[in-house]
Amino acid sequence: MRKFGGILILALLACACTQNAKEGDVSSVAISGAGATFPLPYYNIIFKNFTKEMGNKLTYGGIGSGGGIRSLKDKTVDFGATDAFLSEQEMKEMSAAILHIPTCMGAVVLAYNLTDLPTLNLNGSVISGIFLGDIKVWNDPQIAALNPSLSLPNKTITPVYRSDGSGTTHVFSDYLSKVSPRWAEIMGVGKSLKWPVGIAAKGNPGVAGTVLQTEGAIGYVGSEYALSLKIANAKVENASGNYIEANTESISAAADIDLPSDMRTSISNSSNEKAYPISCFTWILIYKDQYYNGRTKAQAQALTNLMDYILSEDAQSLASKVHYSPLSIQALQNAKDLLKQVSYNELPITSNLQ
Repeated sequence: MRKFGGILILALLACACTQNAKEGDVSSVAISGAGATFPLPYYNIIFKNFTKEMGNKLTYGGIGSGGGIRSLKDKTVDFGATDAFLSEQEMKEMSAAILHIPTCMGAVVLAYNLTDLPTLNLNGSVISGIFLGDIKVWNDPQIAALNPSLSLPNKTITPVYRSDGSGTTHVFSDYLSKVSPRWAEIMGVGKSLKWPVGIAAKGNPGVAGTVLQTEGAIGYVGSEYALSLKIANAKVENASGNYIEANTESISAAADIDLPSDMRTSISNSSNEKAYPISCFTWILIYKDQYYNGRTKAQAQALTNLMDYILSEDAQSLASKVHYSPLSIQALQNAKDLLKQVSYNELPITSNLQ
């Protein structure tokens, strides 16, 4: 009987330990996400650091913002990532309330491949004309007028665009719709568009790689992708008439505006005279209440810890190292306030990061 009792006690202890690992061992919880390729270089760094600090295995698939939103909607990942905030209609189509947690700011740049032309000025009208197929060669008078000191080649322009559902495309088309009535009428704003000319490529890495390999090409990509591959990118005219290079300072200037508490906002074509005009926030999307699909409290806690880490000084300080910009003071405070709304079965979940 004693032996049996000992076995019974051991069995009960083992069961309790298993249940504890399932319900309470936060560091053993695996976290999965999918979505935007725009912030991927930044996410690669901070996700690795989070795993090192907290022990959670973290996987992220850069499948584009559209794919990330679908994955979260289907509840196949813990979080989705996007450069395009959800519209009111998209919010209604989700099964429950969604929070948009901004993670950093970035720039969509016009990367181009022209030998011996390391600098170039472009404006919204010309960019629109190129991607609509109206401007076909690099020495077109409209481009030449913006670059009077340059000897532009009589070379065919090859636009490169995204083949997948993309927040980068949304940011790019949102900007062009603000500055080009013709673009707004023909193309509009969206994560996926019907492009009249050019070459399709998947993800920011695909667009950057195609531009790099194609003489005369131009494509829209996150700034880190152009800079890491040493692809030239244009200065773009902002709302004040200044030609601005994308960098940490000019991206931050774009966010120097009043921001909504839910952080669903566009900062393209900012009125700030120092702002790079195709700047944006990028977000991680999570369900406000984490009690769904059999999720444990430990899973909710692990995800909350990740969000809290991303908003930490340590993580934010890394943004500029890979050509992004940390969140502005107001954006960071709004993000922290949003994180306080996360719950599990309607009870608050707070980070337990040290």
